[in-house]
Amino acid sequence: MRAVLIAGGLSMLVALLGTPLFIRYLVRKQYGQFIRQDGPTAHFTKRGTPTMGGVVIIGATLIGWLGALLMTGRPPSVSAALVLFLMTGLGIVGFLDDFIKISRQRSLGLSPRLKILGQGIIGVTFAVAALQFPNSSFRTPASTYVSFIRDTNLNLAFAGATVGLILFVLWANFLITAWSNAVNLTDGLDGLAAGASLIVFGAYVIVGVWQTNQTCQAIATAGPRCYEVRDPLSLAVVAAAVTGACFGFLWWNASPAKIFMGDTGSLALGGALAGISILSRTEVLAAIIGGLFVVIVMSDVIQIGFFKLTGKRVFKMAPLHHHFELSGWGEVTIVIRFWIIAGLFVTMGVGVFYTEWVAG
Repeated sequence: MRAVLIAGGLSMLVALLGTPLFIRYLVRKQYGQFIRQDGPTAHFTKRGTPTMGGVVIIGATLIGWLGALLMTGRPPSVSAALVLFLMTGLGIVGFLDDFIKISRQRSLGLSPRLKILGQGIIGVTFAVAALQFPNSSFRTPASTYVSFIRDTNLNLAFAGATVGLILFVLWANFLITAWSNAVNLTDGLDGLAAGASLIVFGAYVIVGVWQTNQTCQAIATAGPRCYEVRDPLSLAVVAAAVTGACFGFLWWNASPAKIFMGDTGSLALGGALAGISILSRTEVLAAIIGGLFVVIVMSDVIQIGFFKLTGKRVFKMAPLHHHFELSGWGEVTIVIRFWIIAGLFVTMGVGVFYTEWVAG
């Protein structure tokens, strides 16, 4: 498990020490955040704060992962490479979105069509590749079974391999789009998305380590409730690297933020969460572990849906954290309480994960 500790520690140091250097570079280039005019007025003071901090999160994650492999002599795994491909690819889409906002001084970046196209290309490539590369035990990184804590009996390939591939690509891309947009919506207050992501990915370190200790590939010790995950330890190492990167970045992103992660970071983190949940066979469990993100997305869905039906609003403003801002809550108070909620969801999710194993 040295690789897990090294990945987390190294990525944290890179993010902690690298972020101020990146801030200076962005300030020199005058790459500052453009604030939407219909948002809370308190946010106007944040205009010009350096953004695109997701570059540091992605870079620190990659360095932490590579450093862990080099220091432990572990070869790279297909599962880890796929998650990092998804994370980096979506981060590039987010970077283009951020750069257009900054260069044109507006709150809108890439057009919705181009953004969906970019996410789609990355997502489809990930999904198709995830069903390839079987190991010596004939396990591929992902499967066509919909998973909760492990694969369920619902097989998307019920009508043949071709249909299964198409349905899995659609299902995987739904998860990728949902999680990337969920983290993106959460990134509205200083430190909120980074802190919540830190907690969620920390939980996936625990899940990955537990799956490693109970893997079906350990023939001598595999029990009846072992996990059919191709590379659980590799996924734990990636999760640790992301956790460390968020930890180091949060030092500079906490209120008052010296830098924002931007769409570069939020799309990347959402992609990493989607990828890890798919390859660790915990697709539905992720909705509990990442419950805060789900609540924030649902607040937006409810607001839009109710307004279209009735012409009235449920919340003063969506997503949910802005509702509390307009209700007079302080930004730090909202962020800390939302972190607590994120921790409660993570505790619930890890508890369900462990209880299922014990009950089985």
